[in-house]
Amino acid sequence: MSFWFVALPRSGFTDALFLIVAAGIALSKLFEWIYPSPIPKIPMSYLGRVMLIRAAATAIIAIRGNAGVEFRFLPNRREWIVGLRWFAVLVPICGAALWALGIAKLRPTPHALPLALAELVGIFWMVALPEEFLFRGLLQQWVERWTERPIVALIVASAIFGAAHLAFHSAFPNWRFAIVAALFGLCCGMAWRESRTIQASVVTHGLAAALYRIFFV
Repeated sequence: MSFWFVALPRSGFTDALFLIVAAGIALSKLFEWIYPSPIPKIPMSYLGRVMLIRAAATAIIAIRGNAGVEFRFLPNRREWIVGLRWFAVLVPICGAALWALGIAKLRPTPHALPLALAELVGIFWMVALPEEFLFRGLLQQWVERWTERPIVALIVASAIFGAAHLAFHSAFPNWRFAIVAALFGLCCGMAWRESRTIQASVVTHGLAAALYRIFFV
């Protein structure tokens, strides 16, 4: 990933292939083999996925350049407003989908406040930011540029985001959760379209993912 744009010319084809390779590595079982977990029910393989996304982001920003996306940690006021608006849209849509597909399993007791706050911060910066960088900042933006059709870009990015969650809960292929994730991606994609920054979609993504982690198994 680090040498991709050193060895290959910058073009729509190599950009698309870069994202395909990154997604293929993330969906493979490679990191489960490299990072065996010493603690039951705590998958350490996510360490590999996080570093993969950061390596990809570094290659795009530092080597390829001219990506049209800013990898920034703190949303501004407008991005919070846009992100919160689409979070409010996402919750009933994805909640109804979870219930209709029979995969809504509430925790017996929600996570305590200190743990919930820690999860919120961790999800914002370790999960939502890198994923939104790849799926909305790069994929959706690039498909929109290639096709000149924002709706097509939104649908493609959301469908691929859903497919990236086929291995959720280690039940591959988890089609039901992939459908929910695709709906999730649509709302995050709309937040990006409205603001044209990934920070707004990070707010939508981070709040919704934290809500799921706190209240659902």
